[in-house]
Amino acid sequence: MSQNQTISVVGLGYIGLPTAAMFASRRIKVVGVDVNPDVVKAINAGKIHIVEPDLDIAVHSVVSEGWLRATTVPEPADSFLIAVPTPFRGPGRQPDLSYVEAAARTIAPVLARGNLVVLESTSPVGATERMAEILAEARPDLTFPATHGADSDIRIAHCPERVLPGRVMQELITNDRLIGGLTQKCSETAAQLYKLFVTGSCIFTDARTAELAKLTENSFRDVNIAFANELSLVCDGLGIDVWELIRLANRHPRVNILQPGPGVGGHCIAVDPWFIVSSAPDTARLIRIAREVNDAKPEWVLDKVRNAVAATLLDQPGRTAGDLTVAVYGLAFKPDIDDLRESPALSIASELARMLPRPIAVVEPNIAALPKTLENARLASAEECAGADIHVMLVDHSGFKSMPKPQGVVIDTRGVWAGR
Repeated sequence: MSQNQTISVVGLGYIGLPTAAMFASRRIKVVGVDVNPDVVKAINAGKIHIVEPDLDIAVHSVVSEGWLRATTVPEPADSFLIAVPTPFRGPGRQPDLSYVEAAARTIAPVLARGNLVVLESTSPVGATERMAEILAEARPDLTFPATHGADSDIRIAHCPERVLPGRVMQELITNDRLIGGLTQKCSETAAQLYKLFVTGSCIFTDARTAELAKLTENSFRDVNIAFANELSLVCDGLGIDVWELIRLANRHPRVNILQPGPGVGGHCIAVDPWFIVSSAPDTARLIRIAREVNDAKPEWVLDKVRNAVAATLLDQPGRTAGDLTVAVYGLAFKPDIDDLRESPALSIASELARMLPRPIAVVEPNIAALPKTLENARLASAEECAGADIHVMLVDHSGFKSMPKPQGVVIDTRGVWAGR
């Protein structure tokens, strides 16, 4: 595939914008599309709306050189990459493909013979085929893989991202890519596109297998985290230090237990296992149970805080809950990023802010302002919280690890102060 082409990236979030910048850095014309006019305005000014190391430099460079431009309206291009959210909806946690479907309907009018459409969004099995159906319905003048196979006018593939927040700009280049085309020709065309900047292997498979592979990777991690989280509950009931236990158990040459936490967050691990459960509700039993274990962990943390408040008031007669200061450390879903999506730390802090009469103090060095769910809270520094009555460690940001263990009641869900 030639560099003399135009690539359209639909969805300029945590995956779409770095991907757009990566192609543009190879001196390829890229048109980014996003429904948020503020995002479009920021990018066209050479600025970014998310935190990711090295992304700001890359975006400023490719925008100033004219290789990347953002818009709210799709334009004709040679290749279209869709990187929009795929959350779940309702109490049944069914996959919500509305963003993918909307993106497909948006680009359909500007499609032309020979175009490639790639779904990058992590998706339930069958999503790529559903996207192709929507495009075919909207453009009966073009042919698609389902009816014309290798000879179709439009080529379609699913190529899920496999990057780690905080290392996106490196891993987009070096990680292997699964290329799940609806036909072999679709896979070959998509691989040619990604090889413009990917140094890892491009591995061919079909679209449905590529979809399930991404879900499987994150479900595997979720199950292992659930084991650690459940172990922390067992240890709490038995009066055993879970951090010491895991350290000792991991001395076995074939054991590598992960570290427990306040739950599991992010746009992948907390969501993707439910996509497998929705596709196979009768057989994905372990995956469902692991998700339920991890989903229940925030409530366990809240119970620990409630008990700490009650015990403090019992030990200090004359004080009320309104007199107590509760400090919460971390809101992001993992260390050293600003991403709050599906964050158990944020849900815990939000509930604490709702249930406690006095505003809680939140220490989160990676954001400049608190989200709206934290109205009864204030952003504070670690130094300002040194005298708090109750300290709740939720995210092990690098800056927290050198902190001395504070006075007062400590609820440490990440083992930052373990052994001190």
